[in-house]
Amino acid sequence: MVAFAGGDSVGVLIGAKRPSGTLIHKIAVHPDHRRQGHGRHMLTSLGSKLSILGPPRIIAEVPEALAPACALFAASGYVEQARLTDYVGVPSQGGGGGTGFLIPVTIDDLAANGLLGEGQPPVCWERSVETLTARKDDIAGLAIASEERIEAYILYIERGNEGAEILSLRSLVDDAGERQHQLLAHLGTRGVETVRIPKLHPAEIPSQLLDTLGLQSAKKYGLYVTTARSA
Repeated sequence: MVAFAGGDSVGVLIGAKRPSGTLIHKIAVHPDHRRQGHGRHMLTSLGSKLSILGPPRIIAEVPEALAPACALFAASGYVEQARLTDYVGVPSQGGGGGTGFLIPVTIDDLAANGLLGEGQPPVCWERSVETLTARKDDIAGLAIASEERIEAYILYIERGNEGAEILSLRSLVDDAGERQHQLLAHLGTRGVETVRIPKLHPAEIPSQLLDTLGLQSAKKYGLYVTTARSA
């Protein structure tokens, strides 16, 4: 969407749409035209359009440091549902106890085993099942398996000197994080020096386990959510 003042474009809203909802990826107003209602007008117009066309759920993942943007969403009827956090760390070279068999795994393997459907913890837009499926050719994976099933897995993208971006790190058994530690440690043995989990939802991995895994919080975001309605 584009906002105009006279014949000049002064603002833009860029989004992404799925059956489950719409993400506001970017909203910006020219510095000379801020505080004139353009941002709120674009949000209102988007809500009116989606109230007719659907889907009704609209979300935005706003960096905590952008206070004016956070205030805009709050004033436009969006509710802060959660705080998302980037976590960074250095994978240990040891630990994990060598539980189970370590095997390569793909998105298709996980889907075939029913591990990407219902029961997933809430995640940010860029690490949702839909995104992982769309990017599956770029994603590597490792799993710890017993003779009966997959017990834990990690999905990631290696980014050279930037280390690895972790897209999912799940244990399907109650093991106090032992298998997750083992998977991260294996990345370390492969030469990965740093790892980053972007926009981790607080319901994904308990904070005390993140400490145990050697992951530290960095950038934070507000997860703002609303339901589309006509103006």
